[in-house]
Amino acid sequence: MRFEPITRERLADALAAHVDGERPGDGGPWLKVGIDGPPAARPDEPARLLAEALRLRGRAVAVIGTGGFLRPASLRYEYGKEDPDAYYSGWFDTGALWREVFAPLEPGGTGLVLPDLWDPVTDRATRSPRTRLAPGGVLVLHGPFLLGHWFPFDVTVHLRVSPAALARRTDQPWTLPAFERYENEVTPAEAADVVVRADDPLHPAWTGTG
Repeated sequence: MRFEPITRERLADALAAHVDGERPGDGGPWLKVGIDGPPAARPDEPARLLAEALRLRGRAVAVIGTGGFLRPASLRYEYGKEDPDAYYSGWFDTGALWREVFAPLEPGGTGLVLPDLWDPVTDRATRSPRTRLAPGGVLVLHGPFLLGHWFPFDVTVHLRVSPAALARRTDQPWTLPAFERYENEVTPAEAADVVVRADDPLHPAWTGTG
């Protein structure tokens, strides 16, 4: 896999051009983009820059992070607070993402998506109001472990971090086995449409859009 150095701004513009040329695979009026990557890769930042580039192209955008769709602490910590298997498969409420984010964007849907569901600090529901994404708009969902759930993305971007960089940049080293398992079971670099090398998030490189 060959990577070409690129600035974050040029990367956002190139991704926006690629997304802008896509058509929803389900025939509906909304595009769905996944920015997949560990916290060490800061997936929220390329998601934000992509959203800005898409808005300059006249597209409505809803940016949502999976960090707002964590399960309650009683479920996340059922096997302890530092269980990598629970982190991998039990921390994020994928059912709620399907129900509250993807279902409203199906053909004939309302376009009313929930930006977040659960506050991990207070361990309570956020009670955030729904956001209406206009037809022709783009959902940009960012977070770890996005691939392998059959989420109906039209474009997927994987932020690849080498094991050494991941170990160096991860604040919670107990999560490292979860990312190793993800690499082995999902092979996200092969599953994604675009791969971005993010060992240094400020100086990315990418494979291009093909």
